[in-house]
Amino acid sequence: MKRKAVDIIEPSDSKRQREHVPDYCDARSRQDDQGVITWPAPSGAIESARVFLKECASSQQNILIVPDKDADGLDAGVIIHRTLTALGAAASSIDVHLVGKGNSIHDEEEREAMKKKSPKYVIVVDQGSRAGPEVIGSPGVKSLIIDHHLSDEFPKHALVVSACHYPPVATSSLLAYEICKDLHPDVASLTGYMCAMGTHGDLGNTLKWAPPFPDMKEVFKIYTKKSINDAVSLLNAPRRTAKFDVVSAWEALLAASSPKDILTNRRLLSARADINEEVERQTHAAPKFSKDGKIAVFRINSAAQVHPVIATRWAGHLKSSKLEIVLVANSGYLPGKVNFSCRIARCARNRDPPVNIISSLKAVADLDTTDLVARMGENFARGHKEASGGIIGNQEFEELMALMKVGEKSDPPPEGEKKTVRKTVQKSPQKNKLDGYFGKKP
Repeated sequence: MKRKAVDIIEPSDSKRQREHVPDYCDARSRQDDQGVITWPAPSGAIESARVFLKECASSQQNILIVPDKDADGLDAGVIIHRTLTALGAAASSIDVHLVGKGNSIHDEEEREAMKKKSPKYVIVVDQGSRAGPEVIGSPGVKSLIIDHHLSDEFPKHALVVSACHYPPVATSSLLAYEICKDLHPDVASLTGYMCAMGTHGDLGNTLKWAPPFPDMKEVFKIYTKKSINDAVSLLNAPRRTAKFDVVSAWEALLAASSPKDILTNRRLLSARADINEEVERQTHAAPKFSKDGKIAVFRINSAAQVHPVIATRWAGHLKSSKLEIVLVANSGYLPGKVNFSCRIARCARNRDPPVNIISSLKAVADLDTTDLVARMGENFARGHKEASGGIIGNQEFEELMALMKVGEKSDPPPEGEKKTVRKTVQKSPQKNKLDGYFGKKP
């Protein structure tokens, strides 16, 4: 009996087996000539940092810690603070400098503010990885930079421990923990949960702690992952508000003896509620795409630093065979500037070759035939290959969007390109179907 042809409905993407996305720690580590893994940074640099910290503690001179404003930077800063006091440094000799909204340690006003604290030793954490003059420039001041952001250039005369070239790249809090944990018997127990918080803050709460990352089973036996992850969101909240209240997060973390102490901090809870409300308000902006379909661009206008959160959120939801990068641009964070954050779309995390946001942004900028790259300056395409962004002028950002051809329709496929063939099966002539029993009678 002949049967008519009908289309088969292909199973939806959600029903198909998900493509395996490698875990962060699956990245192949670098090895030396003897086959020994180099991680989280060269052993010589790590040992030099340990000598530096011991010298700081024994000197009884003024020490200035300069951490970045996020959970990773703050946790790394407190890990170092607790290590120094465990080694004998007086807490009164240790000060902190928190960089102002939209600034970097290289800005002259920040250099002057640090200099006024009269430190003998400066420890910069989770920031500072770019070429520049001495961190402070005062005679006799020694500087240490502990960072993981991609860079081969650093401030003059600074001792540097960078994890950026040694995969799986350690966060700054993890790097600080690895440097400090062997300096005193109490450091691991005092700071293990901070290492976990800072690392989850940068790499996400689904991270699998596999080698070469340290075994953190004991930490997670004492402190639940939920308490650690909730503490991360609270620590990140104040610096995202328009008030830029980073000092509240630093003080809460410095005073804490466990994540639970952070979970009850009223100021942090209030800041998180404000940020959650602002994220919800801003996150529904519609995207436009670059002409090649590789970059999705969302535009928002907010005095709060919610653009990284929204970029991370959309990176996990948008799907396309062409999509590589989600870019969220915020024109309301700093006057006359566009702050933008980029994340690799989840659907592109397993591409070969791997997506490199910094290289992609620089490739777009290099299409310009004028002086755009020079005008964008040092705050363009900074950070990590997987999470980058920048702070550039409004005009420069519009020129960058023009180079991406954002909003332009993609070119039609070439003539003769093979079209998708639809699968068919034969249709049965049977007429007594189930819907006939339950349909309306005439």
